[in-house]
Amino acid sequence: MKDLGPLNYFLGISITRTPGSLFLSQKKYANEILTKAGLSSSNSCTTPVDTKQKLSLSSGSPYHDPFEYRSLAGALQYLTLTRPDISYAVHQVCLFMHAPRTQHMAAIKRILRYVKGTLDYGLHLTASSLDSLVSYTDADWGGCPDTRRSTSGYCVFLGDNLISWSAKRQPTLSHSSAEAEYRGVANVVSETCWIRNLLLELHLPIRKSTFVYCDNVSVVYLSGNPVQHQRTKHIEMDIHFVREKVSRGEVRVLHVPSRHQIADIFTKGLPQILFEDFRSSLNVHPPPVSTTGVC
Repeated sequence: MKDLGPLNYFLGISITRTPGSLFLSQKKYANEILTKAGLSSSNSCTTPVDTKQKLSLSSGSPYHDPFEYRSLAGALQYLTLTRPDISYAVHQVCLFMHAPRTQHMAAIKRILRYVKGTLDYGLHLTASSLDSLVSYTDADWGGCPDTRRSTSGYCVFLGDNLISWSAKRQPTLSHSSAEAEYRGVANVVSETCWIRNLLLELHLPIRKSTFVYCDNVSVVYLSGNPVQHQRTKHIEMDIHFVREKVSRGEVRVLHVPSRHQIADIFTKGLPQILFEDFRSSLNVHPPPVSTTGVC
């Protein structure tokens, strides 16, 4: 092993250091994707996904070059390492890699045009206390037009910094919005338990309960109420798992108004103003302004 000095570039991710913070960016990698797709001189787009469009297996006609589609979709997956704001859009196009169609390719081009307009953006990490874990979770009930499965999304903050996020279609069908939301809660509770154990091994134990914010009142009620309901029998394992963590004091499930539900950005297309607000909450910003040489 040898000391290579301060970290500034690793696996396509550039790291810019400022007093008290790090800025992670994949600008060079994003430029390469745009060149590969022939969109270097295209117009930019304000959001990565349409608020109304729902892609399906029958959207448009079969795309003439499936290899190109899979290559671009795979490249965008790696870009989400520093761009959580495109996670939902990328997840949607990756669902159709086995049989891409023209509208699916149009969705990829929209993502790329959004990336072009936000090429300088990246993930900010700032000096922050490590004594709290806060997570947000949401689910788009029955959002898939082909299977009616729901899409779960969550984000986890350690102190003020985003450290984990996900946008993923649920493997089973939910009979109600409460079921879909509760499965999302179980997913993020599982993730935060893993993070807590990791921090414990690093001798940085989290003493406080993990706050899990959900915008579904029924889910908040179910997480602490020991009474079973007929409509919850399909998610009994998830319910017992979350309640066990709640009873131990490791987790608290709390309600948050939909307007402040950051995890919405991982489950659906949002209007521009709301999207930009949530993007900022994820600490995805332009690079810090350099003051080098300024008097």
